Amino acid sequence: MTNPQGSFIWYELLTKDAKAAKAFYDDVIGWNIDAESASPGMDYRMIHAGDDMAGGVMQLSADMIANGGRATWLGYIGVDDVDASVASIVADGGAVHLPAFDIPDVGRIAMVTDPQGNPFYVMRGASDQTSTVYQRMGFGHVSWNELQSSDAEASLAFYEKQFGIRKNGGMPMGEMGEYSFIANTESKGDAIGAIMGSFNDRPGWGFYFRVPEIQAAKAKVESGGGTVRGEPMQVPGGEWVINCSDPEGVNFGLVSPDNKG
Repeated sequence: MTNPQGSFIWYELLTKDAKAAKAFYDDVIGWNIDAESASPGMDYRMIHAGDDMAGGVMQLSADMIANGGRATWLGYIGVDDVDASVASIVADGGAVHLPAFDIPDVGRIAMVTDPQGNPFYVMRGASDQTSTVYQRMGFGHVSWNELQSSDAEASLAFYEKQFGIRKNGGMPMGEMGEYSFIANTESKGDAIGAIMGSFNDRPGWGFYFRVPEIQAAKAKVESGGGTVRGEPMQVPGGEWVINCSDPEGVNFGLVSPDNKG
């Protein structure tokens, strides 16, 4: 892919029930997740946001679950050289969870954790097309990438060194410390998300999907068997956000320009 190193180039939901996940997220976010897998040997379905791709859904196999696989959202960070990035991450205190491997016509991938134990993928895509799964203002796309870390300052240093994801201002949050905005080369100075200290039981990378109306999406989360933690909150800049979990307990966020139902 032609995205610069340090770009978020893919998002993936790991789930124990891809069919149920399709029903829930299609309704809440307005997606059209493939009804069936197109990948031989595994249940992997593409997420469609209108005419765009927004990510993928992988059903966890019994073997994956037996080896510690769990339902969660994960992000892929694009790199120029997967093997070199993995070596650098390990040297900097990170760890390898899934060694680098190739998928024909897709790319080279490895699953790693940062020094604080937060998992993500690194990937060099085989396609010469630009990934557009992250779109700050695109409905149905990840609009914000947020890392809750046990050591926010160390995380900021790690992601800048490894991927050029750098601090781009911040907002004080009292006892919770600073909410540090982050940007990368591709964003040209615009924030793509934030890094903050973890203050609950949800450390790691989290992703906010953009929807037209926050109250309407909230109602769909609840009617679909998910959980909404708190009421919609307006954030600086005027957008509205809520934090949720799907029926499997997988955490995600929603962001909207409108508080209407």
